[in-house]
Amino acid sequence: MTPDQCPVLDWAASGGMALTGFSDEAPLASPAGSFARLQGVADDLAAVTARIGTEVRADPAELIAGRAALAGLSRQGQLSAGGATRLLRAADGWCAITLSRADDLAALPAVLGVLGLEALAPPGWAPDLDEARAVAWPALATAAGSRTAADLTNAARLLGLPAATLPLGRPPARTFPPGRTTSIAAPSAAASLAGALVADLSSMWAGPLCARLLGLAGARVIKVESADRPDGARSGNQAFYDWLHAGHESLVLPLRTDRGRSLLSGLLQAADVVIEASRPRALTQLGLAPRSLAHKDGQVWLSITGYGRDNPERVAFGDDAAVAGGLVGWAGTGEPVFCADAVADPLTGIAGALAVAQSLAGGGGQLIDLPMRAVAATFAASTVPGHGEHELSPDGSFVSCPALGRRQAIQPPRPPAPARGRAAVLGADTEAISSWLDSSRHHR
Repeated sequence: MTPDQCPVLDWAASGGMALTGFSDEAPLASPAGSFARLQGVADDLAAVTARIGTEVRADPAELIAGRAALAGLSRQGQLSAGGATRLLRAADGWCAITLSRADDLAALPAVLGVLGLEALAPPGWAPDLDEARAVAWPALATAAGSRTAADLTNAARLLGLPAATLPLGRPPARTFPPGRTTSIAAPSAAASLAGALVADLSSMWAGPLCARLLGLAGARVIKVESADRPDGARSGNQAFYDWLHAGHESLVLPLRTDRGRSLLSGLLQAADVVIEASRPRALTQLGLAPRSLAHKDGQVWLSITGYGRDNPERVAFGDDAAVAGGLVGWAGTGEPVFCADAVADPLTGIAGALAVAQSLAGGGGQLIDLPMRAVAATFAASTVPGHGEHELSPDGSFVSCPALGRRQAIQPPRPPAPARGRAAVLGADTEAISSWLDSSRHHR
């Protein structure tokens, strides 16, 4: 950061601060160091993309607060901005559980049963997810109060629910980017983002954001979905989905058929970059795990997981992954609150884009194992320069930096800049897709 910058003022201007804290109290500046690191990552991405493609200057505020602006989300303290994750006080600390799917709610009686607390389970669930959560949260809060954070988290994970224990103490300093890189192919001196073919098998937010940034850097992005299981984000905020996928091509494949799997195998082997965010066993069952395929020289494979490829059954979403990494805001009472909106998602998206670009700049040929928890922990370990105690105005509308003698209005989240171009649909006709793939191979 330059001497005239203050991470707290930048955090206030980003919209992220407005999303952090209790709804009836002033917003919190406590995670501002993480925003400063995000600005540094955006600068690094601009530098490396300028060398191997088109320079991409990502707007950190757009990344972390753009979805909230489009969806009209606001801070809710210990309930995530999106409403699907809650921080729960346990007997020895804090944990978070996500109830984003009907299956999560259906599993709750079993979770309580594992804890020996069957009596807390409500007799039934409302068909509406929000109504069902309103019943579930009090039951889980009561359960958490009588058990350790690890007990509740482990019981939830046993039944497949995304859950996390908030680590105690300050996270240790970590190098960036996080994750683990291994060799899968020979490097290539021709590795580049200019004209690169990116096969994006991911869904929701982190992976598609990574693909968007690589597309802006000059890559051709093909979004791949299963005909039986499309991206769940399609049912979310349409404007945000369109922003993530603008200018990409959409490919729907019948992955339950040999023909569909064969086409996907061909695409994966032709791609310069593969992005996937499924459990490792999903691709293994299709015979398409990275270690099962032949890789062209210089290919980079980005695998986004909740907790790493060594923990394949532990699922995570953006809010609980942030808690697992210790990336939360802290109220004056010493209680944690959610930081921004599912913040581990956009942080993982840009971290993945930087990791891929850096790998290609060195010739590629690598598998990048990028856990969302590790990304969140890396950002949580960021520190704020010693500018002194920042003062919030009595009405919580602006914050002042004593070192710089400046103040900044706490801005609401702002929508992303309009994206150019809509996704082009390649379709689900396997013969047409096969012809397209053959043509793509011959012209690269």
